[in-house]
Amino acid sequence: MDVSSQNLTSDQITELISLVKKIHGFDFSDYTKASLKRRLTRIMLLKKLGFYDLKHKLINEQGFFTEFLEEITVNVTEMFRDPSFYKALSSQVLPELTAYDQIKIWSAGCATGEELYSLSILMHTAALGERALLYGTDINKSVLKEAEKGVYSNRNLKTYAENYQSCDLKGLFAGYFITGRESAELLPKLKLNTFFSVHNLIADPVFNEFQLITCRNVFIYFETQLQERILHLFYDSLSPDGFLCLGSKETIRSDLFKTKFRAINQKENIYQKIGY
Repeated sequence: MDVSSQNLTSDQITELISLVKKIHGFDFSDYTKASLKRRLTRIMLLKKLGFYDLKHKLINEQGFFTEFLEEITVNVTEMFRDPSFYKALSSQVLPELTAYDQIKIWSAGCATGEELYSLSILMHTAALGERALLYGTDINKSVLKEAEKGVYSNRNLKTYAENYQSCDLKGLFAGYFITGRESAELLPKLKLNTFFSVHNLIADPVFNEFQLITCRNVFIYFETQLQERILHLFYDSLSPDGFLCLGSKETIRSDLFKTKFRAINQKENIYQKIGY
């Protein structure tokens, strides 16, 4: 079979969505079809599977579903990605958070933890590290295991350091790591108040009250209806006047939520909750 020529139809994608929901309890029906098609096609090419082979493995091999989930939910991430966002966060949001004795931060869709640890470093540069509790969640268990380690390849650190330098933050980026021959581990103080757990934005409820929620470059994979459901979750999870940060290509389009959030920085898509 020439799997490279595999072209999934809309009906086949719908069938796979239904199958995964029925057998494994994960609902991808509100993911954008274009994104889902790209990722399903990638899985089939990587594994050299036709459509019916893919269905068979999803039905019969639990271990395969773990790999499948990793591919479907994979996110591109790096430390201090989009430095202009972190500069805005530092100048416009952190001064507001100093009023709290305890600052709870949620990085939703945290993948392997680069964003959460960037936030941890940011809090320490502002002398707020000891007051901050940082929660990273993702639908994917395996990436959370990697996130908990706080260990990253030296190959990536050059890019991370350049991002950090572009944020105009104090101190040397390398000072936040214990560097080895091939990898570097974050200092224990940066991991001390970080917590990682599985959370499904589509199905799971509020689990805490936060002063800051970041969910960057995740919404772009969701249809508008699902985005609105998740905005409900975030609104209910934020403390009064709490902050919500979306990705550079994402924005609040819902008329309802335009009345529930005020834009603090439209370029960086930083919003503040209105009301209680």
